[in-house]
Amino acid sequence: QVQLVESGGGLVQPGGSLRLSCAASGRTFSSYTMGWFRQAPGKEREFVATISWSGGRIYYRDSVKGRFTISRDNAKNTVYLQMNSLKVEDTAVYYCAASRAMVVPTTLDEYDYWGQGTQVTVSS
Repeated sequence: QVQLVESGGGLVQPGGSLRLSCAASGRTFSSYTMGWFRQAPGKEREFVATISWSGGRIYYRDSVKGRFTISRDNAKNTVYLQMNSLKVEDTAVYYCAASRAMVVPTTLDEYDYWGQGTQVTVSS
């Protein structure tokens, strides 16, 4: 069992930055692939980024490439999402998720545990 708690969301102006954190419970955090998803009002939850257990494999959705960076610290049981050059269309609730999948998981059903989400609002 893994419990995930996101933090770091908030209100930011277009072009600004935020760093999301996801703290995981459990001693097996380092064995999970971790991912970030987001869900805007009235839209389906969508994949944002994923990082393998070692950090050696990373994958992003096209619209955030070059602006977002996913990373993890297995000693701290934490995964991060650094978001730069934020746009209004990045506004959403951001969710952290953990997957047992060995390949790069990008769909919701490949993830086994979810956090409660943190709101990110990009607005002037």
